[in-house]
Amino acid sequence: MGREDIVREELGTLQGIPLYKWFIEGWPQVEAFQARPDDLLICTYPKSGTTWLSETLDMIYHDGDVEKCKRDAIFNRVPFLEMNAPQMPNGIELLAKIPSPRLVKTHLPVQLLPVSFWDQDCKVIYVARNPKDVAISYYYFYQMAKIHPDPGTMEEFLQNFMAGKVAYGSWYAHVKDWWEKRKEKRLLYLFYEDMKQDPLREVQKIAQFLGKEVTEGMAAKIVHHTSFQEMRKNPAANYETLPSSVMDHNLSPFMRKGIAGDWKNHFTVAQNECFDEHYKEQMKGSDLCFRMEI
Repeated sequence: MGREDIVREELGTLQGIPLYKWFIEGWPQVEAFQARPDDLLICTYPKSGTTWLSETLDMIYHDGDVEKCKRDAIFNRVPFLEMNAPQMPNGIELLAKIPSPRLVKTHLPVQLLPVSFWDQDCKVIYVARNPKDVAISYYYFYQMAKIHPDPGTMEEFLQNFMAGKVAYGSWYAHVKDWWEKRKEKRLLYLFYEDMKQDPLREVQKIAQFLGKEVTEGMAAKIVHHTSFQEMRKNPAANYETLPSSVMDHNLSPFMRKGIAGDWKNHFTVAQNECFDEHYKEQMKGSDLCFRMEI
């Protein structure tokens, strides 16, 4: 098989977590990654507002300069730590070339994060999104991003999602484990639904966490530039610069809807009841709360 082709194949497993075989191949590099003390880690479970937060942070780092934030595609400005796939820039190699302070993106569950991030006491911003919207978004992402196996029907995918048999494993474990981590590390835990509801407040919360001064005017500018409507038409943010062999936007755009509560347009009554029951069981004993809509 030519190294330049992305072919749909089944996921492999890395320390019990389902992951793309390409990423597993590049794992030794990731594990040995040397973080710098001023690295900022952006961490999410997939389809939880990663690109949105990345763009927001790049704007804050560049004092709200829209032109500077169009200097390159988001995946080059905020390298994806564990990215290793044909036709895609390798995350570790990109990070080596970037001057400090760096923004680093990852979807890794807490136990897989390279230990140097903790050794260097790096700041982390985590965003969590309600699982129903994540599941729907992930289903469409599986269809358009060729590194994934075929998602099957919506019903089959929902079952796999609930069972944690999707790339990066269980959503439940991911959000809960990172939530616990905030008690001992410099970690700001945000919610997608809050960012939707009051983006100005969340931008100020982020700035405060970073110890940066953001004026009201700049915050408003950042909120405008990072709105779904603006990002969807921005080639530096919407992934349209990637070859369609990697991501086929005709199947589903990378930036599909960007709303809270879209699951209601997809779940059947039975699916919703089944999901609710499973959610309750999985989140038992956790003080982590999600809003399924706003």
